[in-house]
Amino acid sequence: QVQLEESGGGLVQAGDSLRLSCAQSGRTFSTLRMGWFRQAPGKEREFVSAIYWSTGRTLYVDSVKGRFTISRDNAKNMVYLQMNSLKPEDTAVYYCASARAGTTGWDYWGQGTQVTVSS
Repeated sequence: QVQLEESGGGLVQAGDSLRLSCAQSGRTFSTLRMGWFRQAPGKEREFVSAIYWSTGRTLYVDSVKGRFTISRDNAKNMVYLQMNSLKPEDTAVYYCASARAGTTGWDYWGQGTQVTVSS
């Protein structure tokens, strides 16, 4: 099993920055990729960004390209999401997720951290 714990959420104003962190623990040796999703009130959970553990290849949803940066620290089993130029529409609960090698979906999820951007 793998456990994920997010931190770093909060209340900020439009244009501000936040950095989310996700700590992965447990049986992490088979991690293929880690990512961030978000869910705004009344909306479905959506993909935000992902990073492949071995190569560092990154993926982003179009709405955050140029503003958000995902990174990883393999030695610490951490993944980060640097969020700049935040907008009110970025307000959501942000979830960290992890995928094992050999799977196509996401296998493990964190509890989420709230990000609120005021206008």
